[in-house]
Amino acid sequence: MRWARKRLRYRAQTKRHQLRVISDRTGQIRPGDILLFSTQRNEKIRLPFFLDYYRDLGVTHFLFVDNDSTDGSAEYLAAQSDTSVWHTRASYKNARYGVDWLNHLQSFYGHGHWCLVVDPDEFFVYPFCDTRPLHALTEWLDCSSIRAFSAMLLDMYPKGRLEDQPYQSGMNPMDIACWFDGGNYTIERNPKYWNLWIQGGPRARVFFAKEPERAPALNKIPLVKWDRRYAYVNSTHMLLPRGLNLVYDQSNGEKASGVLLHAKFLDTFASKAAEEITRKQHYAESYEYRAYAERHGADTQLWCNWSEKYINWRQLEILGLMSKGNWA
Repeated sequence: MRWARKRLRYRAQTKRHQLRVISDRTGQIRPGDILLFSTQRNEKIRLPFFLDYYRDLGVTHFLFVDNDSTDGSAEYLAAQSDTSVWHTRASYKNARYGVDWLNHLQSFYGHGHWCLVVDPDEFFVYPFCDTRPLHALTEWLDCSSIRAFSAMLLDMYPKGRLEDQPYQSGMNPMDIACWFDGGNYTIERNPKYWNLWIQGGPRARVFFAKEPERAPALNKIPLVKWDRRYAYVNSTHMLLPRGLNLVYDQSNGEKASGVLLHAKFLDTFASKAAEEITRKQHYAESYEYRAYAERHGADTQLWCNWSEKYINWRQLEILGLMSKGNWA
């Protein structure tokens, strides 16, 4: 595992040459700042709410890799006073789906900081997030000697056809995609990396009903007190050293955890899926997006009679999707 981690760090260092600075404001970063790292392509419509959401939580600086956007999103990000942006035309797939780029940036800028790694359609929810800033969580984690915090990816969707409720820039996507599956999840322990592997939800139920084992993983470790010796292995699903993946209690108790509200399924989804099928830059030749496109032709509706309408984090804890653990 030590050699595997060194190889991942070496890969990240070699991929740094693919990144060209558009806007570098990292000189503003101060000790104790919470940083957010993300890779994006053509997400301009999502960015205004995304940035405001995480600013309100307490993120101080954003570090983006723009993968050759054509919608003006790179320019929009470069104009933000708390954002640094790098551009690349290189293959997202060959950079291990952007992980190499972000591993490099985290190693260089994130060392010693609490770092969030999320996509522009992911919104972090943690215990007491309605009354306590993110700094309160990270201070408690520091005092508890906890270096990594997990969050289950929870697919959100509207009631009715995706196309029937257009999303506008600046809107809270959960005003439209406010429903989720409260159950229908499987959990396994990965014996090699020690992380939990979670699958299920509407993607398994609708798009991968015949092959649920091929449904996307929903386990994430998006918040880490970063050290330059660390490396993400596969998206934010798991890390090395693998002790960071022990984000669950092994003695029948509960560790604190959160949720990432995943607002992928908006009216913009069909065009995004079509683009990614053509680009073939996602896992398994964009197999996931091909499954979406095949189903989308049949008038996709993800809502069902067992769908739950999102209220707040306490509801998610009651349903067993997250936990405040021993954080009182």
